[in-house]
Amino acid sequence: MTGTTWSNWADCAHAAPQVVAHPANAEEVAGLIKQAATAGTPVKAVGAGHSFTPVAVTAGMQIHLDRLTGISAVVPTADGAHVTAYAGTRLERLNELLWSLGLSMINLGDIDVQTLAGAIATGTHGTGAAFGGLATQVVGLEIVTAAGEVVACSAEQNPTLFEAARLGLGALGVITTMTIDCRNAYVMHAEERPEPLDAVLSDLDRIRTSVDHFEFYWWPHTHRVLTKRNTRLPGSTPLRPVGRIRGYIDDELLSNTVFGGINAVSTRVPAIIPRANALAARLLSPREFTDAAHRVFASSRRVRFREMEYAIPVAELPGVLERMDRLLTEGGHRIGFPVEVRFAAADDVWLSTAHGRDTAYVAVHMYWKQDHRRYFRAVEDIARSVDGRPHWGKLHGRTAADLRPAYPRFDDFVAVRDEVDPDRVFGNDHLTRVLG
Repeated sequence: MTGTTWSNWADCAHAAPQVVAHPANAEEVAGLIKQAATAGTPVKAVGAGHSFTPVAVTAGMQIHLDRLTGISAVVPTADGAHVTAYAGTRLERLNELLWSLGLSMINLGDIDVQTLAGAIATGTHGTGAAFGGLATQVVGLEIVTAAGEVVACSAEQNPTLFEAARLGLGALGVITTMTIDCRNAYVMHAEERPEPLDAVLSDLDRIRTSVDHFEFYWWPHTHRVLTKRNTRLPGSTPLRPVGRIRGYIDDELLSNTVFGGINAVSTRVPAIIPRANALAARLLSPREFTDAAHRVFASSRRVRFREMEYAIPVAELPGVLERMDRLLTEGGHRIGFPVEVRFAAADDVWLSTAHGRDTAYVAVHMYWKQDHRRYFRAVEDIARSVDGRPHWGKLHGRTAADLRPAYPRFDDFVAVRDEVDPDRVFGNDHLTRVLG
């Protein structure tokens, strides 16, 4: 198909590819890549378009993986299974398939509309002091390289390519399947309640390590947060999900309909934002429920926004939030979206934002019709001052020159890229900026 245009979910990345293809298997992907490479046409795979960056933008061949979906193999392990799924499978669908098999993913992010490969390739993570991002769950993958070769990778088979490709930014090839280490199905007991920001920060280490999955949302221009404490329970635990009426009020009416309306109005009248945030913080009420893990992890996000997220050392979090609070006052910013704070364990994935250190994530958002640039730049300056690393799938202003010192294995990744894609078949302007 030719003559089409593409944009991401946040409408901040756009492309007009020469060719759009929807292959049905790895062999068709390989044929397309050989054809493009021979013609000197760049290639990018695209998933759900939920990256805020132009990582998938191309004027050449755009490969959609929407026909590569479902589960192809399940190999039992002592505490779950290694599940091989096609790269284009949406996380929402994968989670339901796993649940039907008595399985769950170890950890998830807070939305589930992305494709499996797209989410992992851009560094998607969840929260939990003892848990890593999604890439840490990958134990094998199949990738089609620039030579049109279908290569199987794992820690034992083509290990160097595997280490780079399990979080590869789409720079090394087109992934067609991923094998994920899954656990026996589990449920989670969720506790959500409003609390003072200062109280949470003063007891942060105990709170974040005493519960499996802890996160909080801070309302700018207030000192109030909504905390979320999720505790893992056996899969046989009786489910007590959010009631239908309460769920509609909290998750649809307040979180999407009303919140979207407030942001639309505040775009025209920014002065109302501090009062609107104070009101929203007062409207928060506690709730508890127990449900399948994947239904607790993910939330519906229908209000469109732009996002930047930085990974910082946990110990730096209180100081960073204090400086952000001052920034709002001294910089004259009016921010209607809550700041999301999550946590992750140190890992060994080469380009992981949590590589080698326990990590706190600070995510800032702005309504998609507002100009985010001045606010994001100011927050980025704060995060960079404490050796912060930007989320690969979210907006930031970094380049290869200043990202290289932040990642001990950066040059190892670039060396693999030079080996498997020397002609930059999978390159684009964005990857040139962040990888060189």
